[in-house]
Amino acid sequence: MSLRDVSDHLKQFYGVSIHYATVLRWIGKYTKIIQEYVDSLTPQVGDTWHVDEMTVNVDGKKEWLWNVMDDDTRFLLACKISKRRDVVDARKPLKEAKERAKIRPRFVVTDGLQSYKEAIIKEFHTLANPKTKHVRLPSIREHPNNNIVERLHGTIREREKVMRGLYDDSSKIISDGNRIFYNFIRPHLALGEKTPSEKADIKLNLRGNKWLELIKKASGGVK
Repeated sequence: MSLRDVSDHLKQFYGVSIHYATVLRWIGKYTKIIQEYVDSLTPQVGDTWHVDEMTVNVDGKKEWLWNVMDDDTRFLLACKISKRRDVVDARKPLKEAKERAKIRPRFVVTDGLQSYKEAIIKEFHTLANPKTKHVRLPSIREHPNNNIVERLHGTIREREKVMRGLYDDSSKIISDGNRIFYNFIRPHLALGEKTPSEKADIKLNLRGNKWLELIKKASGGVK
């Protein structure tokens, strides 16, 4: 549903007139509360990560959404939006994923974008750790491939169509909220109807309204 559809739904079914911008503020408020909580939890992920970027429409201009996903658990380790695709921008999601997982991967699978090579070297290669191997795919038909991230991109694209693009004041909110939804709310058929967070050994025991349960846990149980 679009923000305007949510506003219209509240008016029709509950008799409450709320501007769609207020709905966005609610989303921003609770996304921030939940994000701070879930980012304090460390997922148990594998040693192979997939990284890919897709175009998104932000204020009518093309920008780039970067996603880093663990192969074993499908846990989405990082989502970042940038205006360019250079090495500096490519490093940001890798750094976020490293800090969230608290490990360095053995393998990073990417497409053929040149920026990844230097970004991976700068972010993961240290004297104290074995080198991370960069698996660069010239084609999506190559094996291994980046299909698990491509499927995520398809889901994000559908959401972007409903919203008719993103705006500077909402792009980060939507990308952070999408990461929470993907990791903690939506069960995945490929994971045996578990969420990526459950597969990554984060035991929150969310039942019923998972968004509400997350808000309660993030706010210390306050209703």
